[in-house]
Amino acid sequence: MSDLERTGHPRPAGESYTGSGRRSHSILIVLFLIYMSDYADRYVISSMIHYIQEDWQITDAQAGWLMGIVLLFITVFSVPASILIDRWSRRKMVAIMTFFWSLATLACAFTSSYFQLLVARAFIGIGESGYAPGGTAMLAAAYPEEKRARVMGIWNASIPLGIGLGLAAGGLIARRWGWHHAFGLVALPGMVLALAAWFLPDYRSVKVQDPGTGIGRGFLRDLTVVFRIPSLVLTYLGFAMNVSITTALMTWLPSYFERTGIAEPGQGGALATPIFALVMVGAPLGGFLADSWAKRQRNARLLLPVLSSVLAAITLWAAFSCAGQKFLQIGILCAYGIFITGFIAPAAAVTQDVVHPGLRAFSYAMCVIVQHLAGDIWSAPLLGWLSDRIGLPQAVFFIPAYGVIAAIFFFFGSRFYVRDLDRVEKVRLEPELAP
Repeated sequence: MSDLERTGHPRPAGESYTGSGRRSHSILIVLFLIYMSDYADRYVISSMIHYIQEDWQITDAQAGWLMGIVLLFITVFSVPASILIDRWSRRKMVAIMTFFWSLATLACAFTSSYFQLLVARAFIGIGESGYAPGGTAMLAAAYPEEKRARVMGIWNASIPLGIGLGLAAGGLIARRWGWHHAFGLVALPGMVLALAAWFLPDYRSVKVQDPGTGIGRGFLRDLTVVFRIPSLVLTYLGFAMNVSITTALMTWLPSYFERTGIAEPGQGGALATPIFALVMVGAPLGGFLADSWAKRQRNARLLLPVLSSVLAAITLWAAFSCAGQKFLQIGILCAYGIFITGFIAPAAAVTQDVVHPGLRAFSYAMCVIVQHLAGDIWSAPLLGWLSDRIGLPQAVFFIPAYGVIAAIFFFFGSRFYVRDLDRVEKVRLEPELAP
């Protein structure tokens, strides 16, 4: 069987990456800062739920949808965004979408009803829909393959900084000046970073051999190619289960601390911030460990997520079993903060490893879509719905089960990874002319 028959692409010789030391690092630094802005804008609301509920008398389920609506619209718009990214320009799309979601966050500051805020949050999701696919594709090309997981780990360490910034800013500003002002202040950095992204180095878009014509035929071809790669599909599902845990927890942990009495109203976000900040340890550590392990065992980029997912589920269950014991519970949750993010870098690297370079943004967009549809779109609203019925301290015990399911998906994905990796076409990438 030929390479074209197996993978949908012929196999030319040679593989390259477009970066140099300074060039690659400039891409990583700007994308790191933009990812911080992304998550600050998305999660600033988590530490302000108490104040919004006081103003508008909304339920926990309705409050959960203020997060869920962002993820829903990310899901809906990820495909068209990723098509533009792969076929037009990664840096231009990153710049445009960063400005768009920052503008939508600013609009949240001027809302006067639950419905208006819900709509503004939906526009944040539209803006964020293309960033992770575009940024992942840029970094995959900027660094050599053997460093891919560790680079993804460093990049993803920006997530807790953004979450921490959003949680801290939201709670602090809401207490002093009102929650509307918090949206306006966290929106401003993204507008500046959008301009910086426009001038980043990039590579020329590469085409995938397509016997058909038009976007529709190309999309169906791309979809077929991606979902014929079993290690990729199972990675998507493992991602979905773990992200459903983190989204539910990042949305509700500040409220959980306040309702169990270990934090005052409006201060739960500050207590939760150190836990999420440990992604700065877990994400890079997972990348470094996976790349080191992969030198001895090629499927290590999926075996490490198996271990980290199981450990995260165990520690999270143990933490919830210590409700009301502040220091013990926080200590266990800190261990959870490291374990839960160990999967991110190696799993993100897998989404780039086993696909044609012309499908890298599309591959990560499919990861985003699966993780939202199968996981975090409904995880925060579902936890809110359960909280309305049995109370938040009891509802959180349902969350750790998803970590065990994630480990199962990653384990079966590891059984196919080496075979799928060997089938990937190697393509020589050329730097794009400076903007």
